[in-house]
Amino acid sequence: MGYTLVLEQLLNGLQFGLMLFLIAAGLTLVFGIMDILNLAHGSLYMAGAYVAADTMQRTGSFVAAVCVAALATGVIGAILEIVLIRRLALRDHLAQVLGTYAVILIAGDLVKMVWGPAPVMLATPAALSGPVRLLPDLMYSSYRLMIIAVGLLVALGLYAFVTRTRAGVLVRAGASNRQMATLMGVRVPVLFLGVFCLGAMLAAVAGALMGPLTAVQVGMGEEILILVLVCIVIGGIGSIRGAFVGALLVGMVDTAGRAFLPSLLRQVFSPAVAGSVGPTLAAISIYVLMAVVLIFRPAGLFPARG
Repeated sequence: MGYTLVLEQLLNGLQFGLMLFLIAAGLTLVFGIMDILNLAHGSLYMAGAYVAADTMQRTGSFVAAVCVAALATGVIGAILEIVLIRRLALRDHLAQVLGTYAVILIAGDLVKMVWGPAPVMLATPAALSGPVRLLPDLMYSSYRLMIIAVGLLVALGLYAFVTRTRAGVLVRAGASNRQMATLMGVRVPVLFLGVFCLGAMLAAVAGALMGPLTAVQVGMGEEILILVLVCIVIGGIGSIRGAFVGALLVGMVDTAGRAFLPSLLRQVFSPAVAGSVGPTLAAISIYVLMAVVLIFRPAGLFPARG
């Protein structure tokens, strides 16, 4: 096993972890600040991917595709928050789960009506289709490097927004004591609407960026949502820093497991057994990681502070 393969898989894990963070950041903000368990967050990720693919086919511009996907999904998020989420906020978490799960079913059917049941292709932009030489014997995808850069910039921007801006202070004040913030003149419903739209736009950007790497198809949101929930549980619900660390851990563990476990198992078992058992153990490893973290830190690695 050469060091170039290890470095390449570490970069793949970083890229996947940062994509998980883009989705997890919005979900943990909504859950931690608004106390809404939004299972439909994965559907917003799917919507962003489909809108980006459609825009890319019409315009040929990947930048326009990402921007249109973010704006369109932000509008969808605003409508969803006003029509449904605002009412579910007054109910318990069971009602929130049932209500947002219904949105998942409706979103899947709407996508089939608009784009059909077959997967939609989202091409990699031509300028980022080739590899970049990072080391003398290590070539790496320029598109994946762009995703890493975008993920890091979004992480820094979100941290600065929540901790360094007046809007972030108001959002945290509304989350800590909504009634007191309202009496002080803070328009808490407007702030929460903004938080929900921001989460929807981040999920859409993640969907648009992941489109060229994975199939844009119905159900892609539910597949990624499970991993995202694991990320925020590991990191701590409501914590941007926790979502960042949890997403990186899950991305690294998942990627390393899928890349290295089958070859390690071949040292003990037959290739057929190693090929079938390896991916299964890799998928289980992230849940083992979550269980270990919860044993020692039940609130997550970096629980949100009031």
